[in-house]
Amino acid sequence: MIILIVIVFALLGFVVSRKLKSKFNKYSQTALRANLSGKEIAELMLADHNIYDVKVLSVEGQLTDHYNPLNKTVNLSPDVYYGRNAAAAAVAAHECGHAVQHATSYAWLKMRSAMVPIQNVSGKILNVVLIASLFGGFALGFPYELIGAIVVGAYGVMTLFTLITLPVEFDASNRALAWVRDRNIVTTDEYAMSKDALKWAAMTYVVAALAALATLAYYIMVFFGNRD
Repeated sequence: MIILIVIVFALLGFVVSRKLKSKFNKYSQTALRANLSGKEIAELMLADHNIYDVKVLSVEGQLTDHYNPLNKTVNLSPDVYYGRNAAAAAVAAHECGHAVQHATSYAWLKMRSAMVPIQNVSGKILNVVLIASLFGGFALGFPYELIGAIVVGAYGVMTLFTLITLPVEFDASNRALAWVRDRNIVTTDEYAMSKDALKWAAMTYVVAALAALATLAYYIMVFFGNRD
């Protein structure tokens, strides 16, 4: 069952990832009428929200864009940093949406940030317990129910983290789309492209959350289901 879950969501994740890259490449072909680069759009959005302590940087890779709240940097991949198209505008504004969340103490982002160390510890505990059980954890006298409780608890934390990530990502996209529209960064057609690109970006997080829920349900069934 766990192998089936992994295969199904791995395939689903692959399809969504391919679709996202396809959309990004498609919308990168149309030049933005405003002729602004992703870097310029990011800096303009930050300034419009009175955020002056966040730097906009270029990082290597494709679709590696992210906001780092620890050093307050908006990190854009080269295609976004230098790009002057609807896809670059959408991604740059989305990452700045996270910076705005940080600056305004957005509740879901604060909760997600607070969970990062807990999630990391849960992942390590889960790995240790699963490896120990494979190499005779039960034979060494560890109660089956105790191992189950630890596994379900640890994976429950990780699943909760993926669920909390959803409103954070959706809100950042909503902030980005509202700003590029109201600031006349994009035309009506460019807005539709930006919205579609961010929709597929959000789908990657939806798939991750569904995969986590399915895996958690599997562990609950294995350890606490009816074994009569």
